[in-house]
Amino acid sequence: MSILTSRPALEREVMKIAEVAGYLWQNGWAERNGGNITVNITEFADDKMRQMPAISDVRPIGITLPELKGCYFYCKGTGKRMRDLARRPMENGSIIRILDDCASYVIIADQPVAPTSELPSHLIVHARQIATGSGYKATVHTHPIELVAMSHNRAFLGKDVLTRILWSMIPETKAFCPLGLGIVPYQLPGSNDLAQATLKELEEYDVVMWEKHGVFAKGLDVMDAFDQIDVLSKSAKIYISSRCMGFEPEGMSDEQMAEMTRAFHLPR
Repeated sequence: MSILTSRPALEREVMKIAEVAGYLWQNGWAERNGGNITVNITEFADDKMRQMPAISDVRPIGITLPELKGCYFYCKGTGKRMRDLARRPMENGSIIRILDDCASYVIIADQPVAPTSELPSHLIVHARQIATGSGYKATVHTHPIELVAMSHNRAFLGKDVLTRILWSMIPETKAFCPLGLGIVPYQLPGSNDLAQATLKELEEYDVVMWEKHGVFAKGLDVMDAFDQIDVLSKSAKIYISSRCMGFEPEGMSDEQMAEMTRAFHLPR
């Protein structure tokens, strides 16, 4: 029996994760087993769920995170494909419980599918969200084609240079991704240096570009995180399409974007 049985709220949340996984695959952002999703589902844990036995050995996180004591997370499985997670989320991901030492976890459902190898990076971000009371529950890492392509241009990687370009392509981008896009210079995937650099950028931004790699987003839920990546990707497509047509896109002026900021009470 699945942990989702008789837990409709948890099932809806997991199905939302599956829906986003499908979007990532359909957009061409999740080749092979690329990308990760981790969602804090502690709010859906009932007493029976808290008493469920482990179906794995105790596994170290690699870091002690006191904020995560007793928390539960849905995690995409290591080596699993987003296209498969979209169809069978509990076969291609698992639910884990953080133990009282705050330095280890066990899998409790549905199958002993090992979480992503980048779990420590995701959990560091989740711990920070709890510590700051931000309300963010989801983290998504994926490989949006046009955004990654733009990260290969050194001229775009200065602070807020790419944000300014993307905001100016279409009004909705600033409206729905009001904090813009942070930049992390290339770091070894899965490394602690990448995790720490990402955490630093997430203090100021909700979406972070990993140079020549992909993006990492946090959101109130998994759909919120996806939506922010989606609007940034649309702007990148508009920019690249304009360049392919042989012209530099004019973009919205500073005055027009300032008007947007005032009209919709946006930050900055």
